[in-house]
Amino acid sequence: MNLAVQIQKLQKSYKNTQALRGIDLEIRAGEFFGLLGPNGAGKTTLISSIVGLVKPEAGEVKVFDHSVRDNPMEAKRCIGFSPQEINTDRFFNLRRTLEFQGGFHGLKRAESKELAERMLQQFGLIEKARQPFYKLSGGMQKRLMIARALMSQPKLLMLDEPTAGVDVEQRHELWKYLRNLNQNGTTILLTTHYIDEAEVLCERIGIINHGRIIELGTPKELIEKYCESEVEIQVQGEISAEEFRDVPGTELAGSWLKAKSKKIGSTVELLLSRILSKPGRRVVDIGVKKGDLEEVFIRLTGQRLSEDENAGAA
Repeated sequence: MNLAVQIQKLQKSYKNTQALRGIDLEIRAGEFFGLLGPNGAGKTTLISSIVGLVKPEAGEVKVFDHSVRDNPMEAKRCIGFSPQEINTDRFFNLRRTLEFQGGFHGLKRAESKELAERMLQQFGLIEKARQPFYKLSGGMQKRLMIARALMSQPKLLMLDEPTAGVDVEQRHELWKYLRNLNQNGTTILLTTHYIDEAEVLCERIGIINHGRIIELGTPKELIEKYCESEVEIQVQGEISAEEFRDVPGTELAGSWLKAKSKKIGSTVELLLSRILSKPGRRVVDIGVKKGDLEEVFIRLTGQRLSEDENAGAA
């Protein structure tokens, strides 16, 4: 299996705080991976260790088989990083910002100009190319930061809160760009405080808390493991709770038959077949409420992901 990121036994402490407690994690090449965690969980320290901004006390990080510790330049050549905080010259226009970044990564002037033009086109920024950065909307600023990270033509794109402070319409535009990048082969590592963003975009999710990866899996796997779905069926006709006593999690409230289950599909099939097995009964209404990543996150960490959206991270 070709790995984009391989982390083994990673440890890092700050004074009396152990930020990373022996992290083990693998991210496959071409994967769209989400890293979720509450404030202080260790997300920022982990990301900073991957990009070489933090030196761990123990353990190993490899990016496309290049050790960040032993071969940092080769590892960094594989990475494009878009941080949460804006760290570009506010008075540079968009084209200059991108061309400058290309030159920083060793591109010849002509190559940098050509790639910058492609990035401006790809991210829908060509009409704003001569505008200074500070005049852009929040969504356009985020798009430019991602485009800038791509000027090194990285194999791995790391995005720290790429849609923070961006309105809903612009978030969906950014999602479209990110999906396209990933479909074209770029591995993406995303941190976000928007649970729907992770659920929609990411193939796999890693949840970090107190310096450890406490759960890992696809959104579907995590939801099925930790969440019960609920179904409510309104029945017209005579019905009794006794008929459904053998179906776990089922109760009758007036004309409504309610049930909770981790395997809601088979439960619904069973309830409907039993309801309709007797003449004179019919289903008037049915509703299903499924679990989601927010519920998974609350169960594992004891808080909502959005609670610390504006707080700093360790």
